[in-house]
Amino acid sequence: MTEFEQLIAVAYRAERVASRRLAIKASLSEAQALRQTLELVAGADGLAQLLQDRQAQRVTDANRRAGLRQSRQDARALKLTATQVPEGAWVAWFDGSARPNPGRCGIGAVLTDPNGEQHEICQDAGYGSSSDAEYCALIAVLEMALRLQASPLVIYGDSQVVIVDAMQSEDAAALSLYAHRSRVQDLMAQLHQVSLRWIPRHKNAAADALSQRAASLMSMW
Repeated sequence: MTEFEQLIAVAYRAERVASRRLAIKASLSEAQALRQTLELVAGADGLAQLLQDRQAQRVTDANRRAGLRQSRQDARALKLTATQVPEGAWVAWFDGSARPNPGRCGIGAVLTDPNGEQHEICQDAGYGSSSDAEYCALIAVLEMALRLQASPLVIYGDSQVVIVDAMQSEDAAALSLYAHRSRVQDLMAQLHQVSLRWIPRHKNAAADALSQRAASLMSMW
C-alpha cells in the first residue's frame, strides 16, 4: 500500500475535501495536499502517531460493527427458536374481551393436538376487566389441556399484560391479578411442559373471533 493509500484510508471526509481544495489552491498533488492537511491535524503528535491512532480506531470500529452484526444474528436466531413449536407438541391460542371494560367477559380459545384436531372454547366468563377476561381464557384452555393431557403445550396470546404477569414471581406481579395468576401457575405446574408466547393481535384471529362471538351472544341475553 502506498503512502497516499494509507492516508486516504484514515482521512475523514472533511479532511479529504480540505486537501482537494488545498491541492487546487497551492498547485499540489493530491498526495502532497492530503499529507499537509493531516500533518496540520496531527499537530505536535506528528503524522505517524495520527496514522497509528486512526488505524487503531478503524480496528475498534470494525470490531464493534462485527459485534452488532453478531448480536442481530443471535437475536434473529433466538426469535426463530422462540417461534418454533417442538415436534409432537399441542398448540393453543386464547383471547378474552370485556364489553364495556370492565363489563361482561367473553372468552375464546383453540387447542390443537399434534394431529391437527381442534378443540374450541367460546363462553361467558362473568364480569371483569379485559385482563380478567384474558386470564379466564388462559385458565380455560389450560383446564382443557389438563383434561386432555395436552403436553408438551405451546400457548399463544395477544395480551402482553397477562403473558408477562403469568410468568412473574409474587413480589413482581400485579396484586389485583393474584387469584388468576395463582390458578394459571398451578395448572402449568400440573402440565409440566408448557410455554406462553405473545403474538400480535392479527395473528390471534381464531381465538379473537371466538371471544367476540361469546361477547355477542351475551349481549343478546
